[in-house]
Amino acid sequence: MAVTPSKDQKRREREQRKLDKRLAREAAKAEKLQAQYDAEDAAIAAEEAAKAAKTAEEVAAAKQAIEDAKTPEQRALEKEQREFEAELEAELEASKAS
Repeated sequence: MAVTPSKDQKRREREQRKLDKRLAREAAKAEKLQAQYDAEDAAIAAEEAAKAAKTAEEVAAAKQAIEDAKTPEQRALEKEQREFEAELEAELEASKAS
């Protein structure tokens, strides 16, 4: 006589197949949701980078506007200050080298 699976064994196999299918569906849903979340995160990061670039451009424009608004006397004074600081730094380096 050939050995045939019992009704109980068949039922267990059928339930296991159903469980495997359900787990596969849930895993697919989880992967789909994760991909969606990753895409949303990437979009948010791109928006923030665009805002940062826009802000950097605005800062540069503001600095340029401030520079343009300076009078020739202010520019001459700043140039004199930079030259003095450079001379002072050179003197300090010379004294350290001695």
